[in-house]
Amino acid sequence: MSVERTFAMIKPDAVGRGVSGDILSMIEKAGFRVVAMKKHHITQKQAEHFYAVHQERPFFSGLVKFMTEAPSVVMVLEKENAIQSWRDLMGATNPANAAEGTIRKKFATDIERNCLHGSDAPETAAQEIPFFFSTADLL
Repeated sequence: MSVERTFAMIKPDAVGRGVSGDILSMIEKAGFRVVAMKKHHITQKQAEHFYAVHQERPFFSGLVKFMTEAPSVVMVLEKENAIQSWRDLMGATNPANAAEGTIRKKFATDIERNCLHGSDAPETAAQEIPFFFSTADLL
C-alpha cells in the first residue's frame, strides 16, 4: 500500500462550536500527516461549484447556505490508504449511524450538520485538493 493524499474539511458547524482543535487532535492521533491546512470562508459561488455533483438533489440549496454561513477548515491529509482511512475516522454521514470512536459520532449533530467532508475516491481527491490549495501549498 502506498502513501496517498486526501482532502478533508471541518465544516462551519464544528468550527463554530470550537471543536476544530479536538478534531485535529483525533486526525493526528490516527496517524495522518497534515500536509496543508487553512481556515476559509467559502463563497456561494465556490460552494455551488464544489458541491455541483449534488445540484439536482433537494438538499442542494440548504447545503450551499450551510457551507457559506461561517468559515471551514480545509486540509490535505496524508498517510497510507488515506482516503479510506479518513472516511473510516469520519464515520457514517448520519451521526446516529456512526460507529463509536468516529469524529461524527462524537461531534456531529445531525445528517445535515455532520461536521466533516472527505474525498470519496482518488479522482475526487484530485479535484478537491486543487480547489483550495495550490501546488506550492503542498510542498
